[in-house]
Order: sequence, then structure tokens, then C-alpha cells
Amino acid sequence: MKLHELKPAVGATQEKKRVGRGTGSGLGKTSAKGHKGQKARSGSKKNGFEGGQMPLARRLPKRGFTNIFAKEYTIVNVETLNRLEDGTTVTAELLKEMGIISKIEKDGLKVLGRGELTKRLDVKAAKFSETAQKAIEAAGGTVEVV
Repeated sequence: MKLHELKPAVGATQEKKRVGRGTGSGLGKTSAKGHKGQKARSGSKKNGFEGGQMPLARRLPKRGFTNIFAKEYTIVNVETLNRLEDGTTVTAELLKEMGIISKIEKDGLKVLGRGELTKRLDVKAAKFSETAQKAIEAAGGTVEVV
């Protein structure tokens, strides 16, 4: 099979409905919109309109806010770092390359202290929790804030 021979599965696609093309097409005259009324008009903005009742989106209260100054870190726990070899210099790029993290957030890597660390590692990250720093140094490694 070649690329030009590929076709969608039978019944997976439908023809576009061509309305308003004469009475013989079966979709002429009112173009499948029925007779008159708001929904038959062109440019009808009916979505969200509930017949004069206060729309749901306006009945519900607003809650919370988005802090535009919030920092976004990629988080990794010290127990995950046990996968690495002894004496490795750990950076966000290395973890991404190995598939331990999927992406590096805009403010960099933050190391948290869940679990135990058995390997001696030199970790370079944007931020460390207190327990993570103690765990890395207890295992004989070093901590460097980048």
C-alpha cells in the first residue's frame, strides 16, 4: 500500500450538506431551517439564550482569579533521581532527554524531597525544597541553584 492509496474507512466520512440548491435537492426552499423564527435568520446568535430566563453562565457566581506573577516550575522528586548513575550532574535538559520529565516549564526545574535518595548526585536546578536539599547532601551530592 502506498500513501496515495490511503482512504478513510467506509462510513467514516460524510458529504457536506449543500442546502438552498433548489427544491429537487430536498434541501431547497427553507434550507432545512423550518419556517421563520429566530433560528431561521442568518447570523442568529441563539447560543446561550434561554428564552428570556437569566442564562446559566450569568446565574453562577464568579470565583477565584489567576495570579499573573505565579511561578511555573517542572517538579521532580528525589526518589525519581535514583534512576541515574552515581556521580551524574543532573540538569533539567538531562532529565528531559531521558524522558523523566516531559517539558521544562518557563521558570525551570524544582526538586522536591519525597522518597529517599541512594545515589551521589550533583543537582543543578532553579529551586530546591528544604527536604530535597538535605536528602541530596546526606547522600553525598551537591546542590546548585541555577
